Amino acid sequence: MPRSPRLDVDVVVPVYNEQAALGDSVRRLHAFLTEHFPFSWRIVIADNASTDGTPSIARALAEELEHVAHHRLERKGRGLALKEAWSSSDARVVAYMDVDLSTDLRGLLPLVAPLLSGHSDVAIGSRLARGAHVVRGPKRELISRTYNHILRATLRARFTDAQCGFKAVTRETAALLLPRIRDDGWFFDTELLVLAGREGLRVHEVPVDWVDDPDSRVDIVRTAVDDLKGVARLAFATPVARFMAVGVLSTIAYALLFLALRAGGGLGAGLANAVALAVTAVANTAANRRLTFGVLGRAGLVRQHAAGALVYAITLALTAGALGVLHGIAPGASHAVELAVLVAASLVATVTRYVALKTWVFAVGLDDRRAGRRGHRGEQVLAQQTQDVGA
Repeated sequence: MPRSPRLDVDVVVPVYNEQAALGDSVRRLHAFLTEHFPFSWRIVIADNASTDGTPSIARALAEELEHVAHHRLERKGRGLALKEAWSSSDARVVAYMDVDLSTDLRGLLPLVAPLLSGHSDVAIGSRLARGAHVVRGPKRELISRTYNHILRATLRARFTDAQCGFKAVTRETAALLLPRIRDDGWFFDTELLVLAGREGLRVHEVPVDWVDDPDSRVDIVRTAVDDLKGVARLAFATPVARFMAVGVLSTIAYALLFLALRAGGGLGAGLANAVALAVTAVANTAANRRLTFGVLGRAGLVRQHAAGALVYAITLALTAGALGVLHGIAPGASHAVELAVLVAASLVATVTRYVALKTWVFAVGLDDRRAGRRGHRGEQVLAQQTQDVGA
């Protein structure tokens, strides 16, 4: 794509087999930007493997209209098209809108202005925010609201509308998030916003006027299934979910080791519990260090395992106490009953363990990672400002 000095905004229009709508939509968008948009801009038609006349129409538009470029991909995927177009852009802000232009173009300036001013990192159009005016059928309205309720319930999302085809991010934000987005289809939008929230980025919402396109060819059922799969993937990617997975595996290992020591090794219940807990606690701390909290390298390793040993002592005290109560009530309890009581006591200690790991054991490593990300973003912003001043 042609490069422009100090380009403010790239407006990407992802298309797949849109020969009927492409020409009129791009000309309408071009006319609006020419007459009403106060920043420098470029329209990028991101064609993801169209098989109809879309590629030739896109090339003709790029030759006919100033500040229009054509970006061709040989693989299908709306999210992939946005990744490629945004990643290759040199603009300060990269935006996109659907080719049907369902969203009122007057929302574009409120969308990108907070990003260009440095106030926000991500901006989204919302059909569900207060002040939005939407015209669409009850079926799509119900699906949209249900999906966004699911996001809030499962992923603790704070944005109101994940799927509106009207979004923008700064170039620094794109560089940070795009390499981490795995979805190449319609779930791209949701993954972008969830990752932005987890990074603590500022998301600005713009209520939009939106009119449903009756000729939409989106496969609602297939898209819904793919979106739910993506939600499950992102839910498991949270620290709590990873902690629970590590905990389940640790509990299974602990149970097997306890029974082996108790029955095969001939150890008493208290000693078998202490040994099994000690072995699995070391493995649990190491696994949570890497998988749950993402702390890598040897820095702080000894201190973290020493702190983990204190957490182990708390769990040992709780399980030993529960074991003592059991033997006081039922002195002849079977090994299976002993194990059940110990696992139950260990589950009680799980909340304490997670809080201790997050706020104490690995707190320094997490703070260092966050500071490193903030510093990296700050360096990117400073470099951009310096470049702008020089230009």
